[in-house]
Amino acid sequence: MKKQSKLETVLHLLPSPAWVLEENLLRYNLAIFDEIRHASGAKILLALKGYALWASFPIIREHLQGCCASGLHEAKLAAQRFGKEVHTYSPAFKEEEIDEIASISHHLVFNSPAQLKRFAAQAKKINPSLSIGLRINPEYSESPVELYNPCGLYSRLGTTLANFDPQVLEWCDGFHFHALCEQSSEALENVLNAFEEKFGAYLHGLKWINFGGGHHITRDGYNKVKLIELIKRFKERYGADIYLEPGEAVGWQTGSLVASVLDIVHNGIDIAILDTSAEAHMPDTIIMPYRADVREASDAGVKKYTYRLSGNTCLAGDTMGDYSFDQPLAIGNRIIFEDQMHYTMVKATTFNGIKLPSICILGADGRLKTVRTFGYEDFEARLS
Repeated sequence: MKKQSKLETVLHLLPSPAWVLEENLLRYNLAIFDEIRHASGAKILLALKGYALWASFPIIREHLQGCCASGLHEAKLAAQRFGKEVHTYSPAFKEEEIDEIASISHHLVFNSPAQLKRFAAQAKKINPSLSIGLRINPEYSESPVELYNPCGLYSRLGTTLANFDPQVLEWCDGFHFHALCEQSSEALENVLNAFEEKFGAYLHGLKWINFGGGHHITRDGYNKVKLIELIKRFKERYGADIYLEPGEAVGWQTGSLVASVLDIVHNGIDIAILDTSAEAHMPDTIIMPYRADVREASDAGVKKYTYRLSGNTCLAGDTMGDYSFDQPLAIGNRIIFEDQMHYTMVKATTFNGIKLPSICILGADGRLKTVRTFGYEDFEARLS
């Protein structure tokens, strides 16, 4: 099966701006996760921090075992909208939230031995079937960007060997680590080597080991055979269930952000002002940073007509970059930013009062459904 967008068939029907999930592209990714699960025996969770479009959960829960959450609100979304396993981790849990989190979670992962000692007994009292875990910092990562490196110098995320307290094993059913960022199974193998070197003595007897997220499983060229071998090796060596927590890989190349040209101005370069915003709707293009691909466009100067695509806010740096096109742009033209399903929706804001894009789903049957539109009330509700 070839992964192919059908967005052009409904482009004229879309509101603007709009995020558009394509069901056939999502199912393509989910089939890959099925392959990994069946061949390796791993359990795979949806990481809500990367993808939380709950209108698509009925499709995803046919293939994945549940969700991993980063706190109370994501845990509630997982429990109410996904309805399968809920695995909750936070850098630090709050006293007033721990009871509710424990009541709706299946796994509860603490960031430090101190938090585990403080809350584990209380959480188990609330939910006796709750499985308790500790996040480990293997102190090794090949993350390409330091901002996204959980194992970087002075990282607060996870427990290093120097800070590990073996007494927590009395309560601990499993270990969790997260050390990857859009990376390969070869990078995972190197992390696992560091993880075993430091914590191998404590892995026997654990019920589960969670390999975290950052596995770019659905990207072309990803070595799925190696991933399967690594999972099977760990399961056999330690007798533990293995979990993966992809978020971005679930939403990878499953949909786009569609915008419209509102105006074109010239100041040393032609500038197209769009009805969307990099700052508000595509923040990773500024924070990461990375350059979003635009359908039928190339880098500046490659094609005949070059434009700087910019957002419709007052932030001077609210630009998506310089792109070239075969034909000159005109007011009303649609601009398609590729691969905008992961992280964009969960990070989007109403900065400067700009309206959030509508959320649309293009079904496998070719039918387009607008599942959510946003207006002034959404902007007002965030303020007081």
